[in-house]
Amino acid sequence: MRASRLADRLIAPCLGDARGEPAPARASRFADSIILPVPESNTGVALDPTSRRSPAAGDAEYVVFDRVSKSYDGRTRVVRELDLQIARGEFLTLLGPSGSGKTTCLMMLAGLETPTSGVIRIAGRSMRHVPPRRRGIGMVFQHYALFPHMTVGDNLAFPLEVRGLDPDDRRARVRRALELVRLEGLEHRRPGQLSGGQQQRVAIARALVFEPDLVLMDEPLGALDRLLRQELQYEIRRIHRDLGVTMVYVTHDQHEAMVMSDRVAVVRAGAIEQIAPPATLYEEPDRSFVARFIGENNRLPGRVTGVRGDICDVDVSGRQVQALRVVPCRTGDPVLLSIRPERVSIAPAPGRYTNEFDATVDDVTFVGDHLRVRVTVCGQPHFLIKIPNVVGHGAVLEGDRVRIGWTPADSRVLDADADAP
Repeated sequence: MRASRLADRLIAPCLGDARGEPAPARASRFADSIILPVPESNTGVALDPTSRRSPAAGDAEYVVFDRVSKSYDGRTRVVRELDLQIARGEFLTLLGPSGSGKTTCLMMLAGLETPTSGVIRIAGRSMRHVPPRRRGIGMVFQHYALFPHMTVGDNLAFPLEVRGLDPDDRRARVRRALELVRLEGLEHRRPGQLSGGQQQRVAIARALVFEPDLVLMDEPLGALDRLLRQELQYEIRRIHRDLGVTMVYVTHDQHEAMVMSDRVAVVRAGAIEQIAPPATLYEEPDRSFVARFIGENNRLPGRVTGVRGDICDVDVSGRQVQALRVVPCRTGDPVLLSIRPERVSIAPAPGRYTNEFDATVDDVTFVGDHLRVRVTVCGQPHFLIKIPNVVGHGAVLEGDRVRIGWTPADSRVLDADADAP
């Protein structure tokens, strides 16, 4: 009752419109996610990095989505039969384009949306009838959601006060949280006196101050400029490593996902296309959508003319290309070849590569640390090559005829994605 009154008095005026909800309803949802009491048996991660929790048996499936689906209208499923396991202490990112269902997954895990079917479990316990305030989850939003009339210290102390902690404990936890996000000495300022990056640090500190086991972040850096985003990406990664807390992060920014995550789940149309560590996703995509969405990528459509073990011969506009078979295929199948721009060489030594072709340079762009060279090869325009900007890289001019090459291992045979642009 006390928390409800506080929400009505303090939170509702701070929230903008969301899906047309009235202010009290928005306040209730917000309160559920950040301030109401945690489970009585909470064994959260302490803010002191020296007391980092050791993994226990069964922690490989700390968070589990078991065939979870979600529909808002009873017809269209925005999340489809999702199966996902997240280990305790892992930093997992849900990465995908707008409308892919990634934020809906996060909201269901937080308890702010209810699955249409399937079960979500945390630490082996079904969350089916567990309200958000009893899940012990910290939440970080894109737009900070700080109380403008409170100081930084009061913003952090507020969820602790609602939980009934004594003043000395509140002060100690607030101090540790500010040290963790490197905002010592700013506890007496109001949010309006802080930069955008500082306000987001306060929001992160508030999510951690009551020492949850699980922290959810919904595109928290989306409103910041590029340099500030990059700075906070490393700060969030440092905090995760220091505390060992489980983090689930949602973004459409592949750079954020690659920098911070232990694993990345690429989400498309409510389903996971591929889940793997960042390096594996980049180097070894097993779906054409993943190859297109992660990093820059050349795509050559072709048709399989032969299969020899793991190597396929593929006809691309009358030229034969050898490539690594990643998906099941047989002679006659349409496929898409994926080739990273930095894996292509210009003017290689004769006979160095199995795949060598003549190309015409269409455009050369200087981008500081590298040159972007676009060529037409195998009858396909817009083929990108990246040349490091180092001494002796050689001059390439628009209109030049050049020889280019790459290895079969660097061209991957993927599914012919019908939805590819």
